[in-house]
Amino acid sequence: MSAKDTFHESVKRALQKEQWVITADPLRFKFGNVKFQVDLGAERLVAAERGGEKIAVEIKSFLNPSVITDFYAALGQFLSYRLGLASVEPNRKLYLAVPIDVYRTFFQSEFTQAAVQQYQVLLIVYDATNEVIVQWTN
Repeated sequence: MSAKDTFHESVKRALQKEQWVITADPLRFKFGNVKFQVDLGAERLVAAERGGEKIAVEIKSFLNPSVITDFYAALGQFLSYRLGLASVEPNRKLYLAVPIDVYRTFFQSEFTQAAVQQYQVLLIVYDATNEVIVQWTN
């Protein structure tokens, strides 16, 4: 079992504040013979007639000295998880959760914005101190 990210519980509480029900912590699934483990699975009732909206959230702290190395790892995980989820749970959207300070700096660079757009990375920007979601990007 892999270690939880530093801000795992903060993001979990922030999602709960927005009426998300945590359905898996972690969300485990298999694609072929490969086992995956996304940090969180969550569901929210959108409308009685439509059922629930399902998401998976991969939480990253970006605390290592090299933010670009953290980004490479996060992007690789995100793309692998999305590929696997598309086969197993095609209606579940995958989000990458990033701290607000990293979003305001590194994620505003031309390279990072181009990568996020090119690879269609859905982001949740969180404030770990206040345990709130600051922004959702689709």
